[in-house]
Amino acid sequence: MNRFLIQLISVLVFFLLWKGYVVAFEVSPLVLPPPEDVLHALVRLMQRDDTYYHIYTTLVECLGGFCIAVIVGTILGQLLGRVAILDTIFKPFVIALQLTPKVALIPLFILWFGFGIESKIIISALLGFFPVFSNSYLGAKSVDKGMVEVFQVGKASTWQRFKLLVIPSSLPYILTGMEMAIVLAIIGAVVSEFVAGSRGLGYLATIKLQDLEVDTLFAVVILLAMIGFVLYFAVGSLRKVVIPWHESAQSTKK
Repeated sequence: MNRFLIQLISVLVFFLLWKGYVVAFEVSPLVLPPPEDVLHALVRLMQRDDTYYHIYTTLVECLGGFCIAVIVGTILGQLLGRVAILDTIFKPFVIALQLTPKVALIPLFILWFGFGIESKIIISALLGFFPVFSNSYLGAKSVDKGMVEVFQVGKASTWQRFKLLVIPSSLPYILTGMEMAIVLAIIGAVVSEFVAGSRGLGYLATIKLQDLEVDTLFAVVILLAMIGFVLYFAVGSLRKVVIPWHESAQSTKK
């Protein structure tokens, strides 16, 4: 039995258990609507033109923040991982920011950057930054010292060492950080829309909650889960393209 069939069966079992629980305990639709009601609400939701506007907004916020997180996190991780003086100076600040609850910073970013899409992108970037930075930093620290000595004996330039040794050694770590970052970027976009949004799927979910359209609220959540799955799969598939030689890329092909 292949993996896809197993996953499909597990999803079907989940919905059957959901339906069974609602029927057996006579759960109110305002608490947990039956799955068929949620499915119908999802179909109605996808037939509305404004739904795609909300999807587009959330994707722009999420992907914009993700790209910023990848660029800044990778560069800073490599710099702090390879340059000892920078590591000594900036690491305490990075750790302090990492330990700060990110949700508590959302009002500050809204105050500084306004209620527009810019603040949501920055919040998404902040949440996605740390897994990329941490893995990039770890990748820079994990370069094989024996190979470094080989390159030094061969009188390779700094750029040659970086291109042929540091980057290939760090890429598996960076891609792992990117997989975590895309999930956190989605969370950042949706949470910021909850707090101060006028568009986006997070804002749409808030409106449906206020209107007590619980089936549509569940439909929005399922839609977000589907988008998250597609984005996570897309980022994970980069391994096959960027590092096809690495064992992690080989395992994804099985």
